[in-house]
Amino acid sequence: MKEVRTQRRAVCPMSMNLSQIPSPCFVLDEARLQTNLALLRRVQEETGAKIILALKGFAFFHAFDLVREYLPGCTASSLYEAQLARETFEGEVHVCAPVYLEGEMRDIVQHASHITFNSLSQWEHFKTVLPPQGVSAALRINPEHAEVETALYNPASIGSRLGVTADELGPHLPDGIEGLHFHTLCECGADALERTLAVVEAKFGGLLKQARWLNMGGGHLITRDGYDVDLLIRLIHDVRARYDVEVILEPGAAVAWRTGVLTATVIDRVERRGVRTLMLDVSFTAHMPDCLEMPYKPDVRGARDPEPGESGWRLGGMSCLAGDVVGDYVFEEEPVVGQRIVFEDMMHYTMVKTTMFNGVPHPSFGIWRRNGTFDVVRRFSYDDYRSRLG
Repeated sequence: MKEVRTQRRAVCPMSMNLSQIPSPCFVLDEARLQTNLALLRRVQEETGAKIILALKGFAFFHAFDLVREYLPGCTASSLYEAQLARETFEGEVHVCAPVYLEGEMRDIVQHASHITFNSLSQWEHFKTVLPPQGVSAALRINPEHAEVETALYNPASIGSRLGVTADELGPHLPDGIEGLHFHTLCECGADALERTLAVVEAKFGGLLKQARWLNMGGGHLITRDGYDVDLLIRLIHDVRARYDVEVILEPGAAVAWRTGVLTATVIDRVERRGVRTLMLDVSFTAHMPDCLEMPYKPDVRGARDPEPGESGWRLGGMSCLAGDVVGDYVFEEEPVVGQRIVFEDMMHYTMVKTTMFNGVPHPSFGIWRRNGTFDVVRRFSYDDYRSRLG
């Protein structure tokens, strides 16, 4: 999930040689990923908390050999994510979903070390499926305190389907429930967590004293410049001291924040009635859907926002959707056909949302290694498109 913002900051190292990279291509910067992971390790070491990777934000398993050196596990939102975590990460697998399907639950608990239920009725329905040992169960709680302004990404909106409210739970945890789990943030700072925790403790403090662990969910943008890491550390210490619980955080964006780009190429230029558009070999609706859902305007290397009265270039995607456009941009040099375009910060909540709408060619996946070399780890073909349709 992403909060409304102006633009993401540039991330692509100048040493990245675009001539070695196909177009289009998602490119992970391995060195920047390691920098983020090192900060997350510091928080774990200074607090005793666990920070696990939310696959819904970053599921690029080709990088998991590095990630598992720093993080003890993953969190999954579905059977497929749980299976991916078990097969490619080999650490703890925490599962949390709004609903679980009858035909999948027995497979999910084979992969899970922890599982969170979104409602009391789902817990009652599936509690007998859990093995007597090995899977720790929790309830997702909703403190009904919102820090996220964008309705699409606000789990604590009035009447939200996500999480059990305090009045539903009462003073005692159901027998068999060992944890509580809240997820109400979205690329927020530690100050938002501080305010949220105050509400959680006021409404659920008695239940926290009965729990073994507390999962504070995701949305903690720990690796963003200006994030108050010291405040986060103090908040975790305080919660652990007051309630004697294990604390878990499960960010996705913080792991992959500013760790990679999407490269593209200008295929054509269209100018009509004062609107100038660069036609690209990527699609916003298929490859960068958050740009249209949020919406937000991504940073482009070598470009800036127009000044008042200044004419810029709109960027057009290659699908037939009329609204497959984002803009406007003023480039340092007049853009030409064949020019490479670099969209910054495209690792988190972008790759995981891509589709093959319109049958448009899907970007390749690559890694810019710490030693300065580049590897293409996945190319897509017609067979990938066709296999999704039957």
